[in-house]
Amino acid sequence: AADKAALAKQAKAATGGDDKKNNAKADAEAKKRAEAEESVRLLAEVRATPVGAKKNIKGAVAKTYNPRIVETAWYEWWEACGYFKPDVTSDKPPFVIVIPPPNVTGALHIGHALTNSIQDAVVRWRRMSGYNTVWVPGTDHAGIATQTVVEKKIQREQGKTRHDLGREAFLGEVWGWVGEYGDRICDQLRRLGSSVDWSRQVFTMDENMSRAVNEAFVRMHQSGVIYRDNRLVNWCCKLKTAVSDIEVDYIDVPRRSLLSVPGYSEPVEFGVLTSFAYQLEGGEGEIVVATTRPETMLGDTAVAVHPDDPRYTHMHGKFVIHPINGRRIPIIQDAEIVDMAFGTGAVKITPAHDPNDFKSGKRHNLEFINILDDDGCINEKGEPFTGQPRFKARVTVVDMLKEKGLFRGTADNEMRLGLCSRSKDVIEPVLKPQWWVKCDDMAARACEAVRSGELEIIPKEFESVWFRWLENIRDWCISRQLWWGHRIPAYYVHLQGEASMPGAPSEDSNRWVVGRNKIDAEAVAAERFPGQTFTLAQDEDVLDTWFSSGLFPFSVFNWPEASPDLEKFYPGALLETGHDILFFWVARMVMQGLQLTGKVPFKQVYLHAMVRDAHGRKMSKSLGNVIDPLNVIEGITLEGLHATLVGGNLEGKEAEKARAGQKADYPDGIEECGTDALRFALCAYTSQARDINLDIKRVVAYRHWCNKLYNAIRFASMNLPEDYVPPQQPLQVDPATLPHASQWLLSKLSAASAAVVKAMGAYEFAVATQKVYSFWQYELCDVYIELMKPVMALDDSDPVQAATKRGTRDALWIALDAGLRLLHPFMPFITEELWQRLPRHPDAQMVPSIMLADYPQAVSAWENSQLETDYEYLQSIITKVRKLRTDYGLQKQRPQLYLVVSSPDKAAVLQRSAAEIAALTVSSEVVVVVVGAAGQAQAGPPSGCGVAIVDEATVAHLLLVGVLDPALEVAKLEKKTTEIAGRLEAMAKRVAFAGYAEKTPETVKEEDEDKRVKMEAERAAAQSALADMQLLLKGS
Repeated sequence: AADKAALAKQAKAATGGDDKKNNAKADAEAKKRAEAEESVRLLAEVRATPVGAKKNIKGAVAKTYNPRIVETAWYEWWEACGYFKPDVTSDKPPFVIVIPPPNVTGALHIGHALTNSIQDAVVRWRRMSGYNTVWVPGTDHAGIATQTVVEKKIQREQGKTRHDLGREAFLGEVWGWVGEYGDRICDQLRRLGSSVDWSRQVFTMDENMSRAVNEAFVRMHQSGVIYRDNRLVNWCCKLKTAVSDIEVDYIDVPRRSLLSVPGYSEPVEFGVLTSFAYQLEGGEGEIVVATTRPETMLGDTAVAVHPDDPRYTHMHGKFVIHPINGRRIPIIQDAEIVDMAFGTGAVKITPAHDPNDFKSGKRHNLEFINILDDDGCINEKGEPFTGQPRFKARVTVVDMLKEKGLFRGTADNEMRLGLCSRSKDVIEPVLKPQWWVKCDDMAARACEAVRSGELEIIPKEFESVWFRWLENIRDWCISRQLWWGHRIPAYYVHLQGEASMPGAPSEDSNRWVVGRNKIDAEAVAAERFPGQTFTLAQDEDVLDTWFSSGLFPFSVFNWPEASPDLEKFYPGALLETGHDILFFWVARMVMQGLQLTGKVPFKQVYLHAMVRDAHGRKMSKSLGNVIDPLNVIEGITLEGLHATLVGGNLEGKEAEKARAGQKADYPDGIEECGTDALRFALCAYTSQARDINLDIKRVVAYRHWCNKLYNAIRFASMNLPEDYVPPQQPLQVDPATLPHASQWLLSKLSAASAAVVKAMGAYEFAVATQKVYSFWQYELCDVYIELMKPVMALDDSDPVQAATKRGTRDALWIALDAGLRLLHPFMPFITEELWQRLPRHPDAQMVPSIMLADYPQAVSAWENSQLETDYEYLQSIITKVRKLRTDYGLQKQRPQLYLVVSSPDKAAVLQRSAAEIAALTVSSEVVVVVVGAAGQAQAGPPSGCGVAIVDEATVAHLLLVGVLDPALEVAKLEKKTTEIAGRLEAMAKRVAFAGYAEKTPETVKEEDEDKRVKMEAERAAAQSALADMQLLLKGS
């Protein structure tokens, strides 16, 4: 009967427990539904705000932070009020920055979000610090990239090529693309909170910008910096255009390898040295040469030997016979190109297809024979292989050599292979007449600008990279065989009755004339060819995109016109961009700025790190790790991420690979984070390193931190009564009139302000974000607000207590107001939303927006180093006691805390701060026990305490008698130590398993060791707590 009764009692208890859990779950779900409904209602209200009107924020603060509600309407209001525009009549010092114009090839990605988060943080900080800020937005036409994307789109949707459409119709398609994606980019910039002056927005193909490009070309041509020459270019057969040296990526091929090449269904062999023989004229023997590109022998015009090589002395002045066309090829002596120790010591010379051979051909006045057409196929100079793709001809030429008995074998050969950075096609050196920029003098001036301090590069480590590249610079080919871009303002003069054609190696470079327009060019032609009848044909090519981008810092201010904006705002203060375009863009801006304006275009260059994914991989569409910042701001499902790949330029296998990458990285999609959290995370990551491994989870963590800020303002709204009036002159508040905790808070606020301002001035954004985060998290929220709670319960009828409450409230208001202003450059939306909710003194100078408020500075009168030292000491005690509570599983219990201290000074601090310690350690009472000089203590702490040593003079004793059931805790801890021991044993067996040391990756070994160390520490803590509890049990 007794057993049945006990079972019934247990069943009833279990049922009651289940009911309690179910009720709690139902309550939680109901609360969640209510909050969701409230969020929907509030979102509808703020979205009803007329465009450009100020959001109505009257009423209670929402219970939880919702980024959509917070971020709605503020940007449109800022823009409508003209807060982003400079005051052209202001005598404030200007701070000018131009945006690195995003390419209109598509939407912005996380890398752009980093750039704009940093730039906007700097601009907002400077604006709040008393500068007349100008931030110019714009987009870049991105010649090769945009044309390629649109060509793929037309092929995919219409099954046509650009040649099927014709130049004008194709450009119409491109302008349609620009309209779509240019607007999308601007929308993204607005969502990111970028405070750019939209009235100055430019596109690099705008009329004003195009006029600047034409003027730059004409002036640089007139000064001899731009010239026409028939030289080797880096030819991309896939894109059918020349590309610059820095648009060529090199890969190392260590040995014979098969590689995929665009346009070829089968892999192509590289890393092979093919040897073959040339027969000497007259049948006097042979000379063996070797090459990694046997197809180029079709264009050979010499064989070179070293003049001091005795093996070939008897061949000096003789000829070999080309085995295909019978051409006589001279044997030349060239000590610069021949290494006697390499191979046979004889080198085939193909001047039209190799940079070193080109120089040799110039030295020896050789014939230059181009054997390739623009598609990379053998032309008529390579009969009988005409029409064969170059890498197919590589095979058939070797077959021909074998048939003629001239093949002498192959060998593995380590080599570097140049690939087009855009198409990944193998670059082909090809002889073509093009327009070139002479760079040596401009590069020297750019180097001197850095050495003299006229231009500062940050981080300084990139100075050596700057010098190394510019001091070894080669002339820059600026012709591009595209339709999309700035058409070159050069015209070829066709004289009546003559058939000279532009673009061919045989063109007459004297026939080219340059003018700002066709009328100017005709005048130049008439002067050069007086009395002759002629027609002009404009160059079909366009300029390299980087040529127009290099003019951006001054063309945006209407250069070459002598405009007031150019006078006032050029040169700029800062150029902020990624280090990957230091040469593509930054160096060219500096060179062209010095050449055309006589000034460096900006005083400082800040180069931020590159954004990679959480695994350290480069962002790549084919990997599926390229993320639209709006997907982080708004959140997106995995299916939504997959949908972003539809309609793109990825082929079937690449698209499948990208979907797999998205599923691996974001199995549940991406949680909604909001703009503020994304911006703060990106700035916090920026520690002037080469790479940023962005983990979206960290962005999510900052989104949750925004809720902390929200709760701080909610606490203020509940504890600052409706009739509360803040100080009229906050900076003049005398800290001596405030409670100690308030004095400490203002001292920490002053220190945080100084640290953030210093970090911002040094572009140390990781430091700046860490300092402002620490102030809000660890000083304002974790300490001060917790200390306020018992103060707010004081009696207002008592004058002393009322003054304490007033001083505490004033300090809170000052800290919230300044703390939001400190944070604003990084989190513009939530800071505006919360700052607008703070009460204002009726007679204080009214500032309509936080973005126009003064940025906080250090206040020397608030600084109190002794008080900060005292609070650091208190914090060390609080940390130790909180750990004791965690170790013993205390949650709501409020035990007594005894602090045994041997230092009189520290004892005084503790006695003064006992109430604060009690509040922050959830203790019912704090008893300070002072050990006297003779070592005799007051009544010491009772037995049955958990003990923690704080420092050499302080020991904390947390009374556990009556708070915990020692027997129950002993059982729990014994179970825990047994469980940890089991886990440690299992790991030890796995590590001892045969093959672990040899086969396990180092990263996994490191993870295992880290787990083992943590488990050992966990076991030690549990064993220590168990020993304490056993003593407590014994004492009871």
